[in-house]
Amino acid sequence: MSATLKAMLWMFGSIASFSTMAVAGREVASELDTFEIMMFRSLFGVIIVLIIAAWAGTLNQVNTGNMRLHLARNLAHFTGQNLWFYAVTVIPLAQVFALEFTSPLWVIVLSPLILGEKLTLMRAVAAVMGFIGILIVARPDMAGINGGVVAAASCAIFFALSIMLTKRLTRTQGITCILFYLTAMQLIFGIIAAGYDGDIAMPSVQALPLVILIGAAGLLAHFCMTNALALAPATVVVPIDFIRLPAIAIVGMLLYNEAIDVWVFAGAAVIFAGNYLNIWSETRVKT
Repeated sequence: MSATLKAMLWMFGSIASFSTMAVAGREVASELDTFEIMMFRSLFGVIIVLIIAAWAGTLNQVNTGNMRLHLARNLAHFTGQNLWFYAVTVIPLAQVFALEFTSPLWVIVLSPLILGEKLTLMRAVAAVMGFIGILIVARPDMAGINGGVVAAASCAIFFALSIMLTKRLTRTQGITCILFYLTAMQLIFGIIAAGYDGDIAMPSVQALPLVILIGAAGLLAHFCMTNALALAPATVVVPIDFIRLPAIAIVGMLLYNEAIDVWVFAGAAVIFAGNYLNIWSETRVKT
C-alpha cells in the first residue's frame, strides 16, 4: 500500500472523529460555553495521551524542542476550534463544514510559503473540485450572514495554519509529543479563557459522558490527521477531508431534521471525483 493510500485511511478515521465531536459539542452547548467545552476536552485529552503513551512506551518522545512552533500551532488551533464549536450550535452542521472546508484553499495557497511544498496542477484541480462540490452540497446563503457564518468562515483560516504548522512539527517531533502539547497547552488556554470571569460551569451527570466523548474524539481526530500528514503532503491530505461534508449532512438530517436533498449527493460525487483523481495521480507518481 502506498503512503498516499495509507494517509487516506488515516483521514477516514479523522472524518469519523470530527463528525462525532460536532454532534457531542452541539448536545452539551446548552450547559457549557465554548471555552468550557475546550477546557474539559483538553483535560480529558491530556489524561488519555498520558495513559496511552505510558502504555505504548512513547513518553520519551515528549521534549521541549520547537516550543515556539508548538505554541503558534496550538494558539491557531484553539482559536479556530472555539469558533467552530460556536458555529455548530447556531447554524446547520452541513453549512459549518462547508465554510470550514475553505481551509484547503488556504493550505494550497500558503503551503508553498510555509512548508515549501510544490503546488502541482493536479493538487490544485482536486482542491477546486472539492470546493465546487461543497458549494453544490451546502449552497451557503451569503445574504443571511450572521455570527455563526462568520465564525465558521473564520475558523477555516486558523485550521489551515494549524494544519501547516502540524506538518512542520512532524518533521522533527513524534506524534506523542505533538498530541501532548496539543492537549496540555490548550488546557491552559481553556482555563484562562473559561475562568476569566471567575465562573467555570461543571458538566452535569448527563453531559459528562458527552464531554469525555468530545475529548476522546478530538484527540483521535488529531492522531489520525497527524499520521496522515506524516505520510503525505498537506495538499494531498487535506482535500480528502472533503468527504466529511456529505457524511455530516446525513447526520444532521437524521438527528436534527436538517434539510437534505439530491444536491448533497451531486456535490458528494464531485468531491469523491476530485479526491480519487488526486489520489490516483499521487499514487501513479510514486510508482
